[in-house]
Amino acid sequence: MTIRHASMEDVDAIREVARASWETDYPEILSRETAEEGVDEWYSPEQLRRTLTEPWTVIVVAETEGAVDGFAHAMVDGDDGVVMRLYVHPDRRREGLGRRLFAETREALLDEGVDRIEAMVLAENDPGNEFYADLGFERADQGQTRIGGQSFPENRYVMTVE
Repeated sequence: MTIRHASMEDVDAIREVARASWETDYPEILSRETAEEGVDEWYSPEQLRRTLTEPWTVIVVAETEGAVDGFAHAMVDGDDGVVMRLYVHPDRRREGLGRRLFAETREALLDEGVDRIEAMVLAENDPGNEFYADLGFERADQGQTRIGGQSFPENRYVMTVE
């Protein structure tokens, strides 16, 4: 398994990992229609291609034998790094891919000079909240995010880095 920076050729695979993750993780949180709208909105090919060209963005993928098994999407916002999303395909979970994706993302953000890393996860996504807590993040507050035209509570986590 290799962790590498994403390329334009990874757009469809990233969309598939996001779709599979949302279908698995959010059936009790989002309706099927809302999840589909959210994936199409957040991970449209045009949006992903544009994001991949932004200099303040870090997108890394976990790849095994040419197949993308997971990805992390982060950005630099001043002195902060912000992990927007980190997903591992449901078939590849519990293998340490999420931790490896985060470690690579953290290093890329540190290379950009960030002092702190934030991460967001839906408040009702128990595995996602546990993941960030296990990495050493502290829950800072709760905000809202929009998915498919609806608003959902989202926890924000913070980690100070040196």
